[in-house]
Amino acid sequence: MKVLMISGTNHKGSTYNIGRIVAEKITSAENISEVFLPRDFDEFCLGCTTCFSKSADKCPHYEKLKPITELIDAADVIILTSPVYVYHCTGQMKALLDHYGWRWMAHRPDERMFKKQAVVVATAAGAGMKSTMKDMADSCFFWGIPQTYKLGAAVAATDWQSVKQKKKDSINAKADSIAKKILKREKNVPVSIKTKAFFKIMSLLQRNGWNKADMDYWKEKGWTGSKRPWK
Repeated sequence: MKVLMISGTNHKGSTYNIGRIVAEKITSAENISEVFLPRDFDEFCLGCTTCFSKSADKCPHYEKLKPITELIDAADVIILTSPVYVYHCTGQMKALLDHYGWRWMAHRPDERMFKKQAVVVATAAGAGMKSTMKDMADSCFFWGIPQTYKLGAAVAATDWQSVKQKKKDSINAKADSIAKKILKREKNVPVSIKTKAFFKIMSLLQRNGWNKADMDYWKEKGWTGSKRPWK
């Protein structure tokens, strides 16, 4: 399997290391691609709405974003990692995810997303993992990824080397559990009832929606009828 790991910081701290542990339990090192933020993408969405109303390739940051988009499309598993910043994901992670609003199911989702799996990882010295993981998991769901796993850890440290071995053992056990589920579902990722229900609502709305670019896309795919991207 191909794994893409997107790190919400440039440095390799506890969050990165946990994400890497999960990745290496899923596949071999040569099948793991890494993106670091803001090193590999440092732009903020301008709110021009061009990606919604016209096309994603009209985004002012399209060329910078393209290599990451290609990695996302090629991956079987996407791992998003972020330390807790004021109870949420890092600004640079949020800035990247903002650029993919046009790919949400409410607009123009890519059918490849419905066959992928995702993992969101968050760490803090103390608290805030739940809301941080939700920041990232929301995009995974609305992209259409049917299975997203969460791994949050209160590491009680500011660097990976200082994390106690007992805590590392617990994290490793959680990573094992997630990896087993991913590998079991590799050939046939089950689509949740929640995803199917939301997609159905969107298919009805896109028959006579407000955005022509979205409506044309859905009709071209056959999704306003009975056709579905996971079939």
